[in-house]
Amino acid sequence: MSRVIALCFLLLAAVIGFLHIDSRPAWAPFALNSPTIAKEQLELQPVAPAKQSTVPSKSNIPTPLDTWLPETGAPSVHAASLIALKDGAIRAFWFAGSREGAADVVINSAVLDPKSSTWGAPTVVMDRVSAEKGLSRYIAKLGNPVPARTSDGRLQLFFVTVSIGGWAGSSISSVISDDEGLTWSKPQRLISSPLINLSTLVKSPAITFADGRLGLPAYHEWIGRFGEFLRIDAGQVIDKRRMSSGRGAIQPLVFVNNVQDATAFFRQTRSSHQPKQIPVSQTQNAGQAWHSADDLPIANPNAAVAGVELSDGVRILALNNIEAGRSRLVLMMSDTQSSHWQIIEVLEDDSALPDDQRREFSYPYLITANGNDAHLVYTWDRKKIRHRYFSGAWLKQAHSQLSSAESVAPAEEAK
Repeated sequence: MSRVIALCFLLLAAVIGFLHIDSRPAWAPFALNSPTIAKEQLELQPVAPAKQSTVPSKSNIPTPLDTWLPETGAPSVHAASLIALKDGAIRAFWFAGSREGAADVVINSAVLDPKSSTWGAPTVVMDRVSAEKGLSRYIAKLGNPVPARTSDGRLQLFFVTVSIGGWAGSSISSVISDDEGLTWSKPQRLISSPLINLSTLVKSPAITFADGRLGLPAYHEWIGRFGEFLRIDAGQVIDKRRMSSGRGAIQPLVFVNNVQDATAFFRQTRSSHQPKQIPVSQTQNAGQAWHSADDLPIANPNAAVAGVELSDGVRILALNNIEAGRSRLVLMMSDTQSSHWQIIEVLEDDSALPDDQRREFSYPYLITANGNDAHLVYTWDRKKIRHRYFSGAWLKQAHSQLSSAESVAPAEEAK
């Protein structure tokens, strides 16, 4: 009976929500150029150009930089994210506490100096008490910080707040910074439904529209498990569209193909008899409508997928490419001219160890700072956050070595 009542409320909320957004501004096309650090900024590991060659030789290419986000003393950390700052630095966010969902969880931030390749001291952006005070409502727990840059150049940090129940009872809130993350505004709750503003979470980066508004990939975990695309203006949800249906696809990651077309990859949450691959949705009208497409034939064990596109059209994924567990994490590459995805780096792999010795490597997050490089952060055994930096030269070399014949078969990826 309780499930039927909940479904009735959800249907009523959907109807009211449709009426509420029906008169909102028309949708703009996607913006194709995402903001990055100026090209003249130094990479973290400067590379001498190869003589008389467009592809750097291996001898000139340093190994990827490997660092750890600063310790905070918390026994458990998770859900790290990144954004490039105007001065060339990289700011990270993550949550830390005694365990995921605990009342003592806080959202931390730290800055990576591109010249010294070292992280500064961590600071607390938001804790439960501050969120309660700013939002004027009870907050039981915090999670999933996701930064974005607004059309006027300010930083906006989205994060998940829960007042009742588990993550299925969550909503999204945000804060704004006028000084690149040194100080933050009072939090504001995003209202994605005028009646029942519950079960809305965020994990993946926002994208931008040509009119400067943000498109935020979100997802639900109550009754259904599906993705939604929120159109945001000045901290308010002015429209939303369903990206998937049912109970099998959450945490959408969006790749923009052109001003109207985009592709979303999802974390699969399917039942045991369904394929453990990456669900896909597509739009041909800048996110106003999404339809399901064939799965990306890469194994997914109910785990988050991260991705980024470089300025030359090359795309990168970081994911757990196994059907069960999160003991293996890899970096894969493709380009806009091909649907082939191939492994270019095995980041972590405990899959051959006994079950009780395997560590968890999860929740990757990827950005590019100058359009040519890639920064990656991910959870390392729920105890640390690992940061990997791949220079433009390293990625160019990896791309030059890709086989154009066939993609890695799913059976091979799962090994």
